[in-house]
Amino acid sequence: MQPLGVAVIGAGYWGPNLVRNFASSGSWRLRWVCDFDTDRARAVAGHLGDVRVTADLGEVLSDPEVAAVAIATPAASHTELTLASIDAGRHVLVEKPLAATAADGAKLVAAAQAAGVVLMCDHTYCYTPSVMRIRELTHSGEIGDIQYIDSVRINLGLIQPDVDVFWDLAPHDLSILDFVLPAEFAPLSVTALGADPVNAGRSCVGYLTMPLRGGGIAHIHVNWLSPTKIRKTVVGGSRKMIVWDDLEPSQRLSIYDKGVEISERPQDDRARRLVSYRVGDMVAPALAETEALRGVVTEFADAIREGRPARTDGSSGLRVLRMLEAAAESAAKGGQAVPLPTEGKGLPA
Repeated sequence: MQPLGVAVIGAGYWGPNLVRNFASSGSWRLRWVCDFDTDRARAVAGHLGDVRVTADLGEVLSDPEVAAVAIATPAASHTELTLASIDAGRHVLVEKPLAATAADGAKLVAAAQAAGVVLMCDHTYCYTPSVMRIRELTHSGEIGDIQYIDSVRINLGLIQPDVDVFWDLAPHDLSILDFVLPAEFAPLSVTALGADPVNAGRSCVGYLTMPLRGGGIAHIHVNWLSPTKIRKTVVGGSRKMIVWDDLEPSQRLSIYDKGVEISERPQDDRARRLVSYRVGDMVAPALAETEALRGVVTEFADAIREGRPARTDGSSGLRVLRMLEAAAESAAKGGQAVPLPTEGKGLPA
């Protein structure tokens, strides 16, 4: 198959990573790097030979060999740039968050559906080998019904000047949650509590709690003020349990054949619940150490060629935005539960 032409919009923090992965992928031919700062764009693209540089998105979209664009600009510009690209018939990969608001995110999803183009959100963590394996385990039913998910993402700093800890750190965990949970265990509502003990003017410590369909629960702890860095997620299933420690390269993923079983027996005309504990083997699967962003650009190309939604499509980006906005509303109301929309909870296979 011939490589697909692609342009990267934005040459700042994340753009160079996209440029590197598109340029080294056999599925793509990088044609443009577009940025208001053309010197910065040239610095990113200069060693790639025939890649052109411009500050004008219109020049990129007028190139008939550009099948897709990847947008790596500040979130406030995502809606305008994505809509212009969709209107030009281009497939679009958007750096997270999908948009600045859920209302704008919904516009992008609707526009892409109407135009028949692929809209994908770059939820990079979802393409790590560990999270891909967790998704396989949850969607295949191997670990059973999801009983709980407990996720911790904490470290010392950096306190952001424009967003709180929820919008800074929680998108990673929420996108992973959305990716690994089958639709029958999707979140129903969000309860959030935040604290600003250092008077930064925004929450620096936050806790999110989400009841799940099927009776389970998800909990996320995010923190800018921890003396240690922790990136750990525990997924409890009725058959098996998973521990993912992203800071442990020698054993990132552990799968435990452990669980709790409840049975009932009649006694004196009353039902007595008996608790038994199953303790089996632990397996640490061998996982390839591959760059997650390589998986992102490969999935983008495959979705376009196969005419299907990407695994982290625009709808998944919209669901994450809705969870973030629900968290902000809940925190502002002192931890009141905020329901999530009931429609659109199906996840791509």
